[in-house]
Amino acid sequence: MTNKPLKVGIVGCGAIFSTHADALKEISGADLFGACDIVPERAQTMAEKYGVRPFSKLSQMLPHVDMVTVAVPSGLHAQLATQAVKAGKITLVEKPIDVNLRKAEALVQLAKDKKVPLGVISQHRFAKDIQRVREAIQSGELGKLYQADVVVKWLRTQAYYDSGEWRGTHKLDGGCLMNQTVHYIDMLQWITGGVKAVQAMMKTAAHDMEAEDIAYALVEFKNGALGLIHGSTCCYPGFSERIEVHGAHGSVMLEGDTIRLWSIDPASVGNGKYGNGVNAQPTPNHSMHELAAGNPTGASDPTAIWGEQHKLQIQDFVDSVHSGKRPFIAGEDALEPLKIIRAIYKSASKKGRRIEVNP
Repeated sequence: MTNKPLKVGIVGCGAIFSTHADALKEISGADLFGACDIVPERAQTMAEKYGVRPFSKLSQMLPHVDMVTVAVPSGLHAQLATQAVKAGKITLVEKPIDVNLRKAEALVQLAKDKKVPLGVISQHRFAKDIQRVREAIQSGELGKLYQADVVVKWLRTQAYYDSGEWRGTHKLDGGCLMNQTVHYIDMLQWITGGVKAVQAMMKTAAHDMEAEDIAYALVEFKNGALGLIHGSTCCYPGFSERIEVHGAHGSVMLEGDTIRLWSIDPASVGNGKYGNGVNAQPTPNHSMHELAAGNPTGASDPTAIWGEQHKLQIQDFVDSVHSGKRPFIAGEDALEPLKIIRAIYKSASKKGRRIEVNP
C-alpha cells in the first residue's frame, strides 16, 4: 500500500497511448511521468504533448517509475510486462494480455510469485449496461439461458494493416478475433459464466495479411446454453458490435455498450402459441429499433463514451494498489478470453473440430 501518487510510465507511443495518458490526467492517485518507444521521435512527440520525460528503452524508464502501462503490439505484451514485473513495477497491460497463452500464464504466475500488482485492460466490463445484463443472467432474472451471441462487424482497410509491419501478423497482432473481437469475447464469457467448448471456421478474405479477417465460432457455454461468436473487419461501412442473450424469461440485446432491447416478461413468454397472447399468424417478429424506441433501460449510458471506461478501470486499478485490495479486473482474468480465442484458432485449423477451452 502507498499514499503517494504513483509515477506512471507508458511503453508504446502508438494509437492507444493518448487514451491512457488522458485518463491519467483525470484520475487521482497516479501521474504520468514518462513516454517510452523504440522510435525516439514518437516518444519525444508524446513527451512534449503531455509534459513528461521521453525514453527509448523500457530499461531506461524503469528506475524512474512506480508503474508501467504496456501499450505495444499485442505479441510483445507479455515480454515487456515480464520485464516490468521482474523489476518490481506495478504493471497494467492493454488487451489482450498477449497472443501466446503460455507466455501470458507465465506472466500471471510471475506477478503472483513476486506479489506485484498486475492488471489487464478490459474496459467494457465497467459499462453499466453490460453489468446490468450480467446481473440479469447470473441472478436468474432472464431465466434459464438458452442462447448468447456476439457479433462484431467492423471495417479495417488495407491501409490500416499496412500502417505497421506487425499488424495482421500471427506473432505480434492476430486478426479480427485477437485484436478487434477480444473485448466482446470477454464480455460474452463474463456475463454468461464461461465458455466450455467451440467449433470454428475462419478465413482471410479481403486483406493481404497473415491472420484472419472473418471468423465464426459455435459456442457451448458452461451452463449448457449455445451461442455464436462472429468477428470481421470486412464489413463496410462498419457496424456497432452486438451482444444478444435469450433466456426462458425473455431477451436482452446490447449495441455497443448500451442496452437497445430489454424484453423480460416471464408471464408473456408462454402466453399463447407465439407469446404475448398471440395465437394466429402473422407471428410478432420485432426489430430492435421499434422495441428500443420506448425502452427506458436503453437510455444513453455515460460509461459508454470512448475513454470513460479506460478511465474507470485505470482509477480502479490505481485505487487497488493504494488500498491493497484486488482490482475489479486482475491479470488472471485476462486468461479466459485468450484461451477461448486460442481454442477457436485450434478448431478452425482442425476443420471445425469441437475444442474444449479448458481441457
